Amino acid sequence: MLTLTLGTFAIALNHLLLISALALATFVGWRVAKRGGDNPESALFSLFLLGMLAARVAFVALYWSHYRADPWQIIDLRDGGFLAWPGVIVLLLAALYRGWRRPGLRRPLGFGVASGVAFWLLATLSLNIYEQGTRLPDITLRNAAGETIQLSDYQGGPLVINLWATWCPPCRREMPVLENAQQQRPDLTFLFVNQAESMQSVATFLETQGLSLNNVLFDRSGRLGQAVGSMALPTTLFYSPDGRLLSSHLGELSNASLARALENFDTNVPHSNPATAPATSARKLPCPASATC
Repeated sequence: MLTLTLGTFAIALNHLLLISALALATFVGWRVAKRGGDNPESALFSLFLLGMLAARVAFVALYWSHYRADPWQIIDLRDGGFLAWPGVIVLLLAALYRGWRRPGLRRPLGFGVASGVAFWLLATLSLNIYEQGTRLPDITLRNAAGETIQLSDYQGGPLVINLWATWCPPCRREMPVLENAQQQRPDLTFLFVNQAESMQSVATFLETQGLSLNNVLFDRSGRLGQAVGSMALPTTLFYSPDGRLLSSHLGELSNASLARALENFDTNVPHSNPATAPATSARKLPCPASATC
């Protein structure tokens, strides 16, 4: 499961873990403070923000080449571009400094930070182990020609699956990023699995946007999202040649966040065996009947 869904509301599990870690740290710090010491609630919240800022700055610094052309993307946090370890290190150092400056905070803040960080580390590790134990679902989809395609037919090469819809603004914004990656990385197979829309509406959207995508598939009932445990769009999944889930990304991808995600293939997938898609599904989506291509 990649998201927690309550009615129409969906939140990524990794985001939920962060919020839960902060809540646990605040509760533990408050309980310790009741036995003697200052309430660390405001200090914990400021440390959390400082850690997030450090994680973002570290990510931007590492992938600066992707932000250089458009520096305004640095403040667009929707791409999920954060490096966890720099954020944790800065948070711990700042907590030590705050405790040194305010003796009354030392015990409550120390116990709060320790419990929050320990929970986040263990929960994140467990989530990663669970994700990487999941396999490529064996689901039937349709391609642009209306032919039936088994998703498992694509197993055998590194695979990127994007779940999207034309009504989804983040999906629309990230499409040029994925289109460029598809052109730049012929060693990977990109599948664009539309969720519950007609072929005609998707064809019209792609033509009006000037997008040229290979491997556009259709999931009219949304079974793939249910199978991978994500009811949020866009969702992008990265599978190894043997069908093992390497990582996932919920939300909009930027050039930088996609570059980071594709590094999973550089460390887990040999480049000597590019993915070979089924011949019937490699066709581009046809133009609408009223259009001239």
